[in-house]
Amino acid sequence: MCRHLAYVGPAEPLGGLLVAPPHALYRQSWAPRHQRHGTVNADGFGVGWYAEGDPVPARYRRAGPIWADQSFADLARVVRAGALLAAVRDATLAGADAEAAAAPFAAGAWLFSHNGAVGGWPGSLAPVAAALPPEELLSLEARNDSALVWALVLSRLRAGDDEGRALAETVLEVAAAAPASRLNLLLSNGTTVTATTWGDTLWYLTRPGAGGTVVASEPYDDDPGWQQVPDRTLLTATRTDVLLTPLKDPGEPAPADAVATEKEPRT
Repeated sequence: MCRHLAYVGPAEPLGGLLVAPPHALYRQSWAPRHQRHGTVNADGFGVGWYAEGDPVPARYRRAGPIWADQSFADLARVVRAGALLAAVRDATLAGADAEAAAAPFAAGAWLFSHNGAVGGWPGSLAPVAAALPPEELLSLEARNDSALVWALVLSRLRAGDDEGRALAETVLEVAAAAPASRLNLLLSNGTTVTATTWGDTLWYLTRPGAGGTVVASEPYDDDPGWQQVPDRTLLTATRTDVLLTPLKDPGEPAPADAVATEKEPRT
């Protein structure tokens, strides 16, 4: 269900990351190579990017498939960014929220995407949703599982949690309420990328020549530098380093308190 990608590094055209590579997110919308659930990601797409000197990202989202949008092809060719987050969508359930249901979701400097599905949606998360302030529920951008997961993450961020703790604790809370869920979350603030693996694939690439770090559902080319992230892991990346921390099953100590088990320095 969905494919997504985030990048931090030297500025380059959006298309250099999303369209030009042989197995780019653009191609993954109809021919993903590592997708475990679903086959076509044609229920919408979106990209958010950070312009130099502006901490608040811009977004371009549509309800249809990315390959059918000629305006995006032009935009991706000329717009440059040093950080972005993009996704192509395979909807968990058909809905009427159009582009509002397409990632990335945004608030302030943050961009967010969810690759996966909440088991037993929507009833499974009714008790979890009830703990959110009413105004946050009424402000949901869409009526899908990803929008609610984003609301849970955002509530923690606004309460002062760092990005890693906000993602990790949201994953554990949702997994406890809906054990069949797949919860690969992706978050960027324009400087770092934070992600989780929980039931689906995630890879990363540190680029010694071109510079920067890419975190993606699957590799966009056959570069041998791509590294697969183990399932149930919290990833934190900058443009030079990647840190991996195991996520625990619900009921075990919070993973954000654990010591990171792997650091991938620039080589």
